[in-house]
Amino acid sequence: MTDVGTVVLVTTVAGAATGLGAVPIFFRTRFSHRTYDAALGLAAGVMVGASVFGLVVPGMEEGSLAAVMVGVFLGGFALLVGNRLLPHVHAHFAGFRGEGGASDAAADPEAASRVRRALLIGGAITLHNAPEGLAIGVAFASGLEAVALLLAVVISIQNVPDGFAFAVPVGETGLSPWWVLVFTTLSGLVPQVAAALLGYSLVALAVGVFPYAAGFAAGAMLAVVFREMIPSSHGHGYADAATAAFLVGFVLLVVVDEALAI
Repeated sequence: MTDVGTVVLVTTVAGAATGLGAVPIFFRTRFSHRTYDAALGLAAGVMVGASVFGLVVPGMEEGSLAAVMVGVFLGGFALLVGNRLLPHVHAHFAGFRGEGGASDAAADPEAASRVRRALLIGGAITLHNAPEGLAIGVAFASGLEAVALLLAVVISIQNVPDGFAFAVPVGETGLSPWWVLVFTTLSGLVPQVAAALLGYSLVALAVGVFPYAAGFAAGAMLAVVFREMIPSSHGHGYADAATAAFLVGFVLLVVVDEALAI
């Protein structure tokens, strides 16, 4: 089983990738919706494949079908409840940023202040990053190092647009770009490392927890994909590109998983 230091290192790198989303703030770079949607579609496809073949299937091999399905429902509904309490990250992205790349504070007239808006989005990103970190920790603790590393790569890619969604409203609060970079990086790094350690500890310390933990992580990830990533990648006129990227991502995960199994 992988040691704790490796788990922390891998999830730190994956979480820190969120900070890359703040880089355009320094240059006021335009962010293509086609690229954004395709990136989300690719990550969604890999995450669905990883949820099924990297978590659900190994969970059923280690435990019962009922245990895994209980975990899936708990993880999925926990994410949905969280979405009721916190704002939708990519919906805010669409509201704060116009097609040309400029922010649009007027798109959120009910917000009490720019600071409150940034805090709300920070909470949403924390919610959506936690199950991803949990999945990495569960995979490492279960001896699925290849799956864990592949998940880390996919999550790193997904963290970039999430970081951009966070950086735009934080930048509107008047903070310098460097502070925006710091806070954006921490918004992904902290929850993912903490959740990865939690998942790793649960599986490593408690016998029989893996099927439930794997199901929980898979359910939460699937809920993120269908509640967040797919709708967000189909709202700007590039649904075909996002769908094609989704299929590429799914096939890529299955091929890599099969190759590693051999």
